[in-house]
Amino acid sequence: MTVNDATRKLVRQRANFLCEYCHSLEEASAAKFAIDHILPQSLGGSDNPDNLALACQRCNGYRYNFTTGIDPQTQEVIPLFHPRKQKWSDHFIWSTDGLRIIGVTPTGQATCNRLDVNDERHNEGSIVKARRLWLQGGWHPPEEDPRQQT
Repeated sequence: MTVNDATRKLVRQRANFLCEYCHSLEEASAAKFAIDHILPQSLGGSDNPDNLALACQRCNGYRYNFTTGIDPQTQEVIPLFHPRKQKWSDHFIWSTDGLRIIGVTPTGQATCNRLDVNDERHNEGSIVKARRLWLQGGWHPPEEDPRQQT
């Protein structure tokens, strides 16, 4: 299955050109963002727009074909954030300095952990450094798009 150009355009516009997991801005990236299958094709997921999300290369790589993660507080296996069925701001907030994403629910915590959204495995990793520059440029953190579904 291949996602056609019209569907790619719809997914990008619907996401307001932000990674639907870490809210990085596609325009600030060196590479175009991927069209992610929320339920991976390897697990039977389709190319239906309701199963597609815009994902930066980093989140897409960490997500791979996982649909669950471990909540670091409880060690429970939890479904990852689902951009078509859940609202980002219900599960995540930005740290006061705007550099880190904080999971505020088990889903948010498991997703932050699985996708390593703050590069915590690499001390101050490249994503936190990039966010610092984006803050200086006034591009970050992004405003939540009112078009995004609950």
